[in-house]
Amino acid sequence: MKSDSLTSLPAFRQLQEHAQTVAAWQMRDLFANDPARFGKLSISAAGLFLDYSKNRLDAETVTRLLALATACRLEEKRTAMFDGQTVNNTEHRAVLHTALRVPRSDIVMFEGNNIVPDIYAVLDRMERFTKKVHSGEWRGYTGKPISDIVNIGIGGSDLGPRMVCQALRSFHCPRPRVHFVSNVDGHDMSATLQTLSPETTLFIVASKTFTTLETMLNAGTARDWFLQKGSQSDLAQHFVAISTNTEAVGAFGIDPENMFPFWDWVGGRYSVWSAIGLPVALAIGFDHFREFLAGAHAMDVHFQNAPLHINMPVLLALVGIWNRNFLGMASVSVAPYLQDLHYFASYLQQLEMESNGKQITRTGKPITYATSPIVWGNVGTNGQHAYFQLLHQGTDVTPIDFITALTPSHSLPGHHAALLANCFAQSEALMLGKTEEEVKADLKALNMTANEVAFQTPHRTFPGNRPSNTILLPQLKPDSLGALIALYEHKTFVQGAIWDVNSFDQWGVELGKVLAKTIQAELENQAEHPHDASTSGLIQLAKSALN
Repeated sequence: MKSDSLTSLPAFRQLQEHAQTVAAWQMRDLFANDPARFGKLSISAAGLFLDYSKNRLDAETVTRLLALATACRLEEKRTAMFDGQTVNNTEHRAVLHTALRVPRSDIVMFEGNNIVPDIYAVLDRMERFTKKVHSGEWRGYTGKPISDIVNIGIGGSDLGPRMVCQALRSFHCPRPRVHFVSNVDGHDMSATLQTLSPETTLFIVASKTFTTLETMLNAGTARDWFLQKGSQSDLAQHFVAISTNTEAVGAFGIDPENMFPFWDWVGGRYSVWSAIGLPVALAIGFDHFREFLAGAHAMDVHFQNAPLHINMPVLLALVGIWNRNFLGMASVSVAPYLQDLHYFASYLQQLEMESNGKQITRTGKPITYATSPIVWGNVGTNGQHAYFQLLHQGTDVTPIDFITALTPSHSLPGHHAALLANCFAQSEALMLGKTEEEVKADLKALNMTANEVAFQTPHRTFPGNRPSNTILLPQLKPDSLGALIALYEHKTFVQGAIWDVNSFDQWGVELGKVLAKTIQAELENQAEHPHDASTSGLIQLAKSALN
């Protein structure tokens, strides 16, 4: 598409005209006028349930959005991804993370070869390794079994497995304990190492290229810490790598036999299904890891085959397009009412913002319309006591994705009913609001004076009409979590397809990395380079402190 082709599409212009009418709609009235609205604007797929009825739209809006998706050739682009075509056009790569979770009997062709046997060769190695660690067959250099795993990675090599390990905490094996270090800030590594013993700790160094600055600095620190007690020959029992760079892995001191590979067609933020998920398998056991893959595959099958009008990822994406491009909403808040999804908002920040935070089309033309919204959030009910005030009465209207499970993984009485009540009440309150008349009636019932009622009323009035989706899981389990993650992966793809961006590169991340290397050399008195006055001043202050 040309740089302005999205906005010039008749389907886009028709949605713009429709949005002018919708701007005056009140969701209160939409529900009151259509008792069947909930059933019409909700959908089930791969074990999940999506209610998108609390958005400022109707069936006509959805039909128009589907027409836009068709005009943007969504189905053709979806087929291209699943077929292994070069959809990541700036890096000249296919995008086949969905192949990582197909059954062993499936066939996925890429460059003339069925890649499923290669995928399962790695999965089988992961399973054997996981069982050796769990059984105690894999031991440290003094003969003691492994008690702790430290995953060293960053970005997709950290956020995915960290989020999943936390989310599936209820399914963790008794041992080993799994830790994550990603930040180049030495406080992170230092605090982690203080709790560990070199004799019983296994490090997983996760980096596709094995050159990632933060990861390799942390890995080097871990190796130095280990070598204070163990020897160079002992490294093989305490360090494994997840990488594609055999030479660099060997140069670091890791036995290439202890390297778990993955492929260029697996993007970092889509890689938890690959060997990058090794810490997940170690945490929850390989049987549960298989269930995790199967849940994602169920959503893949639905996304690939369901018609657009009954396709959950497509509908979730189109609601986001509607709120972003036609109603002007600049951010999306994610509110999982599940404590174990503590890292889910952070995970989605990378998935959506790194994928679709672009101002250039796939052909390199400037974009004249909004792309990825800002994604942010926290678990409920904590968020209610932090930022929900802004969501209810702030000057910006922010759509929210509420996520919860109908059944808990604990047996504590009363807690889950309270959690669900808060989740459902917040979406209802954001939609309904509270009118001036309702507030006055409540205040008068408290026997307030007329002057006090007049003063208090505007402060306690809620505009309402604020959109949200609610996603229900039957229970937070490996399969339902897999389906949930795949749902958002495909939502991200659909939105990128409509915005005509490459959702699978991240060149904006690279510039800061390059400049950081230059500045680090200056801080270590190895070189000097010209900078702007601010950066030069900051460097000088830091050098004074460091030296």
